[in-house]
Amino acid sequence: MTDPSQATPDTPRLRIRIVFGEGRMMGPGKAELLARIDRCGSIAAAGREMGMSYKRAWMLIETLNAMFRAPLVERVRGGPGGGGAVLTPTGHEVLAHYRDFVAEAEAAGQGPLAAMEALLKQPPAQG
Repeated sequence: MTDPSQATPDTPRLRIRIVFGEGRMMGPGKAELLARIDRCGSIAAAGREMGMSYKRAWMLIETLNAMFRAPLVERVRGGPGGGGAVLTPTGHEVLAHYRDFVAEAEAAGQGPLAAMEALLKQPPAQG
């Protein structure tokens, strides 16, 4: 499997959501939000990059923070440049575990995926 950012519409890809219980899920959207917060240092900026409102991004972070024993994201008090947000050590750990899980699932699924892909009909010719 390939990096999702490099995938074409016809490239098979996994979108793994781990369900821990009612309303307790970790999936590609939350993982991407965590990664962008880590890179941007801001919930608002991470949400904007994903086309998501600040309210929606903050709701997802509140859900994640409530799911785990320690928060995954913490707000940083504003100074002259304003505040922001950072991933906590637990946030980094959860994101790494999720990415490892996805990578292992992709590696394990290569054979069955190739077999299913070989059975697909060819898409109609464009033209």
